[in-house]
Amino acid sequence: MTTKPKAQKFRIRRSSTAADQTAPTTPDPARPPAAPAAAATGVVDSAQTVAAETSLDAIRQEGLTGRQLRMARRVAQKNGLAVTSDFDAVRQLRQQGIDPFQRANVLELVAPTDQQAKPGGNQMQAATAKVPANQAKVQLPQTVQRQQSLPSTQLGAGSNPAELRANEIRSIQRDIARRRRRNLALLMVRLGLFILLPTIAAGYYFYNIATPMYGTKSEFVIQQAEAQGGGGLGSLFSGTGLATQTDSTTVQSYMTSREAFLRLDADHDFTAHFSDPGIDPIQRLEEDATVEAAYSLFQDHVKIGYDTTEGILKMEVIAADPAKSQEFSEALIGFAEEQVDQLTQRIREDQMAGARITFEEAAARRNEALAELVRIQQETEQGPVGAESAALQQRIVNLQVQLDDERLNLAALNNNRRPNEAQVRQVESQITILQDQIDILRSQLSGDGTIVSNDARLRLAEENYAFEVGNVQAALMSMDSARIEANRQVRYLSISVSPIAPDEPTYPRAFENTLLAFLILSGIYLMISLTASILREQVSS
Repeated sequence: MTTKPKAQKFRIRRSSTAADQTAPTTPDPARPPAAPAAAATGVVDSAQTVAAETSLDAIRQEGLTGRQLRMARRVAQKNGLAVTSDFDAVRQLRQQGIDPFQRANVLELVAPTDQQAKPGGNQMQAATAKVPANQAKVQLPQTVQRQQSLPSTQLGAGSNPAELRANEIRSIQRDIARRRRRNLALLMVRLGLFILLPTIAAGYYFYNIATPMYGTKSEFVIQQAEAQGGGGLGSLFSGTGLATQTDSTTVQSYMTSREAFLRLDADHDFTAHFSDPGIDPIQRLEEDATVEAAYSLFQDHVKIGYDTTEGILKMEVIAADPAKSQEFSEALIGFAEEQVDQLTQRIREDQMAGARITFEEAAARRNEALAELVRIQQETEQGPVGAESAALQQRIVNLQVQLDDERLNLAALNNNRRPNEAQVRQVESQITILQDQIDILRSQLSGDGTIVSNDARLRLAEENYAFEVGNVQAALMSMDSARIEANRQVRYLSISVSPIAPDEPTYPRAFENTLLAFLILSGIYLMISLTASILREQVSS
């Protein structure tokens, strides 16, 4: 009894050669036309090939993704394996004991070099060359001839790619750490050179070398005299900070001006004080310093600020001696008081000048009217106006009464049958005398040079005098009003905080100045560094 051999899988390949495939299709005359074609012969695969195919089928059934298959091929290329497909790559890697999906193997993937790509490419070209052109579309498994590897001359165990990559990574990390340490050292050198050393020098100067300075502070306000009554917007803002804001700014500008500096230097030796050899060289003024240099030092040591909300001027005068600091401060306040007085002096003088001229002219006219009245009184030799004429009128009235009596008496005598001639002539004579006297007196009342004309002249002179007296009184009242208005325009300086010299140095503020120097140097270094980085980037790009 015979048993047939069993095989897991059979593969039948065509045994046709390239000569058969390229033979002409015309019938062979030596061959009978009815003769059938030769039957194809079958070849049974070996057990190794069948096992490989079985492993490939099992790998296909695992459901691997395309990404995993590509990853397996790259790992196989990294390890120098000649594979025919992605599944074959998985199979061969597992036979070599390499897990193609392990994370360490994934990190070790690199692009194949020319030496690694060239043998594989030759194998693929050889495998492709074995397939005829007219069978390129036949989807049959391709056989790849394995390249026989020669014995290696390397002694000992071969190098592990993972170890090589780890060594390269460690070398790169050491290089990066070395460069970081070098850059950090250079940065510290630059910071020390451009920031720390200048800051230490500034702090040493402020703590050990700088001459102590004393600052005397004072506060004062410029006020305006309040109006005596009145209303409107003018009285609303009079005497307040809004009304004197312009004056305050004017005084502030004057106290820091060159004129105030020259007066202070001439009266209190400002330049000589700051040229003292006891002051440190940075703050000391040179002996042969110009006026501009001294004035710049004056502006640095005399600080005046104006508070717009309260209308207060705040001043601080700095000097090397507290007594000198107080002296300079008091002198500047005195200059400010003089300047305040001069602000409204012209306005007050203009207002008073017009009123004074009007009063003087009215007084002169009054004196002329009085002199004219006296002259007329002396010329007429009369008393008050109307007194002489009233007396004369009274005399005429009395004489007229007597005349009327005599006429009545004459009429009574003429009514007698035999009037006494002597009495009649006497009465008639008396009447004639009285009539003549009355005519004389009446002639004295009218005409040039009479009492009436003299009274008219006197009355006119008296009225002129009274009119001029009224003008003088009005001018006097106007001058008083102008004086009151001028007094209301007066500005005066009121000191709220008197200048008192301190007993301890005010400057230098060592810690604050050192910190400020550090911040300034840091800002300058940061700006220069950013600018250099931007320019370097622009040039390199």
